[in-house]
Amino acid sequence: MGKTVLITGASSGIGKVTAKLFLENGWNVVATARNPQNLRELPPGKQLLSVCLDVTDSATISQAINQAIAHFGKIDVLVNNAGYGLMGAFEAVDSEQVQRQFQTNVFGLFDVTRAVLPHFREQKAGVIINLSSMGGRLTFPFFSLYHGTKFAIEGFSESLQYELAPWNIRVKLIEPGQIRTDFGGRSLDVPPPTGISAYDTNFQKMIQLTESTYKLGATPDVVAKTIYRAATDNSKRLRYPVAAPILILRKILPDGLFFRFIKQFLR
Repeated sequence: MGKTVLITGASSGIGKVTAKLFLENGWNVVATARNPQNLRELPPGKQLLSVCLDVTDSATISQAINQAIAHFGKIDVLVNNAGYGLMGAFEAVDSEQVQRQFQTNVFGLFDVTRAVLPHFREQKAGVIINLSSMGGRLTFPFFSLYHGTKFAIEGFSESLQYELAPWNIRVKLIEPGQIRTDFGGRSLDVPPPTGISAYDTNFQKMIQLTESTYKLGATPDVVAKTIYRAATDNSKRLRYPVAAPILILRKILPDGLFFRFIKQFLR
């Protein structure tokens, strides 16, 4: 029946482009979203199954995985793509926003991964591809909580690869840099002003920088192609940076010099 990939957050951006790429290459694709109606732009056909999956709702996770296995017989690759960015001064963000950020980006990814593992262990094969970010290996001002989630995914994935190796289950991290998606739009949560004006000047500088740089970023298909390569290269490689040359600076510069470089954005 061919190979099958399950993709979370497939209704827009990187997830949608990735679903199309796998379909073009003859894969069975289980495209998931909180609202399956938003998956209508994907090309219809026998190789596509559109289902509801909300990473914050464990019932929909189980149902989606069961539907995928019942429909296509198995899942070969899981792409944990669903997520968003929370931007703001940490002091100004309330606990509900913090919980939502981690529930979606971290605990949701955990729950989807945990749900598919029995199937992968039973078939003694599988690939788990987690969408991290260059923001999982370096940081920018006013993204402390988003960075916290991506650093968590990095550590989780690096450790998990050891645990799952005996069953030929491989773990991959995709680390996009500046990509022209809706990250700067609906996928970016910017809390309203809270009366703490001390951060306003620097915060506005970062908002303007974020909006301008993401418009100049690489297209989502660059990330999709990297995801497809990670799914098919049969290697044990863990990390796949994409359009993130700044990671080279982070690797070669001492902390003090790199931090000084980032602080220039606030001048």
